[in-house]
Amino acid sequence: MSNILAIVGRPNVGKSTLYNRLTESRKAIVDDESGVTRDRHYGIGEWTDKSFTVIDTGGYVAQSTDVFEAAIREQVLIAIEEATVIVFVVDVTTGITDLDDDIAQILRKSDKPVFVAVNKVDNFQLQSDASTFYSLGLGEIYCLSSMSGSGTGELLDEVIKNFDTELVAENSLPKYAIVGRPNVGKSSMINALIGKDRNIVTPIAGTTRDSIHIHYNQFGHEFMLIDTAGLRKKTKVRENLEFYSVMRTIKALEEADVVILMIDAVDGIESQDINIFHLAEKNKKGVIIVVNKWDLVEKDHNSVKEFETKIKDKLQPFTDVPIIFTSVTEKQRIFKTIEAAAKVYINKTKKIPTSKLNDILLPLIEKTPPPATKGKHIKIKYITQINATSPMFAFFCNLPQYIKDPYKRFIENKLRENFDFAGAPIQIFFRQK
Repeated sequence: MSNILAIVGRPNVGKSTLYNRLTESRKAIVDDESGVTRDRHYGIGEWTDKSFTVIDTGGYVAQSTDVFEAAIREQVLIAIEEATVIVFVVDVTTGITDLDDDIAQILRKSDKPVFVAVNKVDNFQLQSDASTFYSLGLGEIYCLSSMSGSGTGELLDEVIKNFDTELVAENSLPKYAIVGRPNVGKSSMINALIGKDRNIVTPIAGTTRDSIHIHYNQFGHEFMLIDTAGLRKKTKVRENLEFYSVMRTIKALEEADVVILMIDAVDGIESQDINIFHLAEKNKKGVIIVVNKWDLVEKDHNSVKEFETKIKDKLQPFTDVPIIFTSVTEKQRIFKTIEAAAKVYINKTKKIPTSKLNDILLPLIEKTPPPATKGKHIKIKYITQINATSPMFAFFCNLPQYIKDPYKRFIENKLRENFDFAGAPIQIFFRQK
C-alpha cells in the first residue's frame, strides 16, 4: 500500500476521533476511558481527489509493564514504520507531557514527514496556548478540533503534498472475515498467515476489540483479511466497549464475502458458533469452518469423520460447508484455510449458463416433479440464474404458490450436487411463467 497517513500520540488526545473524521466513518471506538484503541485500524481517506490510507493506533505509553500497553507500543512503532506521513496528535488542554516528549524523540529519528496536530483548539485563547508545541522541535504545528472538524482541511492541504500516486482501490478484492468466540485463535491465525505480528496477540480473551483490515498478497492469493473481536453471548457483554465490539464484528461479517468461522476443537461446536453460522447464512455469505487447536485433541482414525458429522448435524440443512482441521500454533494446514476460502469465493460468485441449468435440472425435475396439490399438477418450464452477489435462481412454473419447503430443499440439493456450491448460500424463487 502507498500513501499512508499514521495517526500517533499518547492515550486520550483524540486520535480515534480524528481518524473517524478523516475516513468519514465510525470505525474506531471512541470512549473517555484511555487505552480503548488497541490495534491499528486501516481506513481510506480522500482529499482534493487524492486517496490515502489512514492508520489509527493505540495510545503510546513508554516503559509500561502492562501487557496491552506494551503491545500497543509495538503497534505504534509498526505504524510509524509503514507510514508515508505521520500526524502526531497532542492535546492543547494539557500542554506538553513527558509522554509527548518520548513520542517526539521517536518521530525525530523516523526520517518521515511529521505534522503536529494540536487538538481540542476550540477558541482563540487556546490557539495562543498551542504555540508551546513548537518546542517539540518537529516544525510547523496545525491547530484543529477533531470533534468539530475545524482546522483539518489546512492540515490535509499540507499532508497530501507528500503523496505521489493514487492509492489502488482495494474494494474489488475478495474480503474474508475471521470470526468466532473469544480466544479461539483468530489473531494468531492472521499472524501465522502473514508471517509477522501485525495484530496484538495475547492469551487474554477479548484482546481484539475492533475489526482490523489487512491486505494479503502472498503465494498467489490476494484479498482483504478482516480480523474481528470475539463474539460473546449477549448476557456476557457487560462493558460498553464489548458491546461496540460485538456490533463491529457483525458489521465486519456483513461486509465480508466469505466468513471463516473458527471453533475450538477442545470445546467443540457450541450454540454461539451456530449463531454466528446462521448470521453468516442469513447475510448470504460464503462460509468455511476452521477447527483450531486440533493438536490438543486425543484422536483415533475416526476422529475427523465423527467431528465433521457432529458439526454437519448441527448446521442442517446447509451441510456442504468445507471444514478444515488446523493447529495455528503448530502451523498445521493453515494455507488449506486460504485455499478453501478462495474456492468458496469462486462458488459464491459463479454464474451457470441458462442452457446448462435447463439441460441438467429439467430432466431431474421431470423425473421427480413437485407433488400435486388439490389435484393440480405443477409444471416447471424454465430456470435461470438471477444476477446477484450470491447464487440466486428463478424457477418459472404454472403454480408457484403450491410449492412447499421440502421440494425447495430437494431443488437446492440438486443444484449443489450438479454445480458445486460448497460453502455458498443458495436462494431459490418460484415465479409465475
